[in-house]
Amino acid sequence: MAAGGPSRSERKAAERVRRLREEQQRERLRQVSRILRKAAAERSAEEGRLLAESEDLVTELQGRSRRREGLKRRQQEVCDDPEELRRKVRELAGAVRNAKYLVVYTGAGISTAASIPDYRGPNGVWTLLQKGRSVSAADLSEAEPTLTHMSIARLHEQKLVQHVVSQNCDGLHLRSGLPRTAISELHGNMYIEVCTACTPNREYVRVFDVTERTALHRHQTGRACHKCGAQLRDTIVHFGERGTLGQPLNWEAATQAASKADTILCLGSSLKVLKKYPRLWCMTKPPSRRPKLYIVNLQWTPKDDWAALKLHGKCDDVMQLLMDELGLEIPPYSRWQDPIFSLATPLRAGEEGSHTRKSLCRSREEPPPGDRGAPLSSAPVLGGWFGKGCTKRTKRKKT
Repeated sequence: MAAGGPSRSERKAAERVRRLREEQQRERLRQVSRILRKAAAERSAEEGRLLAESEDLVTELQGRSRRREGLKRRQQEVCDDPEELRRKVRELAGAVRNAKYLVVYTGAGISTAASIPDYRGPNGVWTLLQKGRSVSAADLSEAEPTLTHMSIARLHEQKLVQHVVSQNCDGLHLRSGLPRTAISELHGNMYIEVCTACTPNREYVRVFDVTERTALHRHQTGRACHKCGAQLRDTIVHFGERGTLGQPLNWEAATQAASKADTILCLGSSLKVLKKYPRLWCMTKPPSRRPKLYIVNLQWTPKDDWAALKLHGKCDDVMQLLMDELGLEIPPYSRWQDPIFSLATPLRAGEEGSHTRKSLCRSREEPPPGDRGAPLSSAPVLGGWFGKGCTKRTKRKKT
């Protein structure tokens, strides 16, 4: 035996004893678990004695079961019945009318009607991955602003909504017609790349998804700044990253809006990420001075207990009822009037092959009657900007 410690054989014997005890504990746990799954009347006297002798294990297993059931309930989608939903929407409409400064927080749930998957719904990205199922990439070039996006744009136009804070990267708020100053896209915009070597940062809006070559901690898009030649980067903030760009994240406007808000409307967000941003919830203020919170979501959120009202309904259904209650018409989305085409910067010669993602195409639909004679000089679908399957238009001559 070595001085000051057990011998090798003694250590091996102690390890065998430890493993044996662990295996006996696991077997006891399995036995108790099987017994607990039985109805009390079906348990034998021997099984009853085993439960009585294993109070700690019974308590642990019952706690696990409660946590699993609680998690399952939180993941379930709950719908208010139609009459209850209408009643809640009337209350929400009153809050919108009376709000002095209304801020809207949006999540993936407002874009599911555009065939963009959410994250935590029954068919959400994280839900499917946790079940071991594959997730197919959606073609976001086909996505268009939904009824909810267009309703929010109209509410802002009517000065009923002052600012929109979005977790979404799909660019649909921008394409709905919301002014850039009225949006904070906290996790970036898939249509925007920037040059961080320029001061201030030089921004390039594109008509295609710029994230084809980018990933976590790898943000260079493969194109260069037209001004200084530095590499451009996307604006996406991945999990585990900290967003530092001024635009399109627009954190300054988001925090200013939150500080001024007396009402916050959360649409289609699980709030599991947003809850981690205390600046958005005015947590430094006493509870009585914090904004009133209204939540529209089919699932549980960690802010439900703080809400003045929780509406269990699909965002488009709720917003249709809300706009009807407010007496406001929802403007239809028009590809021809999509702001992204007038904001976008064309690729330079030689950059046409820098991406393979399908481009947005303005020529899919005819212009509105009043615009049929307008020149297309302001429509950046010319000069190599066409997506696959688009037909090039000829610029009209002025008469």
